[in-house]
Amino acid sequence: MNQAPSPIKVLVVDDEDRVADFLTRLLTAEGHSVKVARDGPSALQAVADSSPDVLLLDIVMPGIDGIEVCRRLKSDSSTRLLPVVLVTGYADQERRIKGLEAGADDFLAKPVDTRELLARVRSLGRMKRYTDDLDSAASIIMTLAVMIEARDGVTEGHCHRMANYATALGRRLGMKDEQIRTLYRGGFLHDIGMLAISDTVLRKTGSLTPDEFKLIKSHTVIGDSLCRSIRSLHPVSPIVRHHHERCDGSGYPDGLSGHDIPLVAQIMNIVDLYDAVTSSRPYQMVKPADEAIEILREHVRLGWKDGNLVEEFVAVIQSGGLETFGGSQPTSS
Repeated sequence: MNQAPSPIKVLVVDDEDRVADFLTRLLTAEGHSVKVARDGPSALQAVADSSPDVLLLDIVMPGIDGIEVCRRLKSDSSTRLLPVVLVTGYADQERRIKGLEAGADDFLAKPVDTRELLARVRSLGRMKRYTDDLDSAASIIMTLAVMIEARDGVTEGHCHRMANYATALGRRLGMKDEQIRTLYRGGFLHDIGMLAISDTVLRKTGSLTPDEFKLIKSHTVIGDSLCRSIRSLHPVSPIVRHHHERCDGSGYPDGLSGHDIPLVAQIMNIVDLYDAVTSSRPYQMVKPADEAIEILREHVRLGWKDGNLVEEFVAVIQSGGLETFGGSQPTSS
């Protein structure tokens, strides 16, 4: 038998007892779980304590008003996805504009139409559950990605370095914040498909057979499929699938060439080689940055990497720009 969904958790914030009591009775009768806060500071504390699914927020309150509460919640990465409905007796355009600028998801005018309010709460509550599920799934995948580097015991910190190197180059190129976040996640997820590769092949110390190498190459396609199954990870899929492509078309899995290779994948390809050369591995000594740069330039001469992108990354290295990204995640918007 299917388990009934848990009640939608609604936080009602209003300094008028009459209004708060009415909304509590109305929402409770519909099966929702309701908590009440009487002012802005109490509302912020209640959000932190109870993680509601929907916030019904009066605008005019003593101290911190509803618009400022909304602004603070929407500027915090931990609460920015909380649906906020501003409930007010003031329907003038200026207040609506301020509410929208603060990040409000919807407005309801007093006196509240009960059918409209209940419909909004149901809709926004379902949306919040949906986004929570997506964030949880993405977080699990990110955790699994870090587990990859623990399987062979020799690439500790690889994912973090990849994320930081890629975002450093992305910022150098003037990429948008959304693309920077994609590069950050891509640093962790680029080899997520390796989870499907057996330890026997992954840890093999000798040369790989043609079949084993074919299996290794399949991690790009497997990882792409995995990321495409989670909506919030769709932007990372081009990195996962194409970070082993070469500009001359000799890479895999699709043999893309030149500008057909997504820019984010080309960036990951460049920083992946740099990290491999400058990190300790059983099969090689750690090389200094200047030698790694010459190897990158040799790949350009071979037609495997874009010369302009490589030189931009060289500029980041030589300016010391990689040292400023020690594990800091790009800010979510």
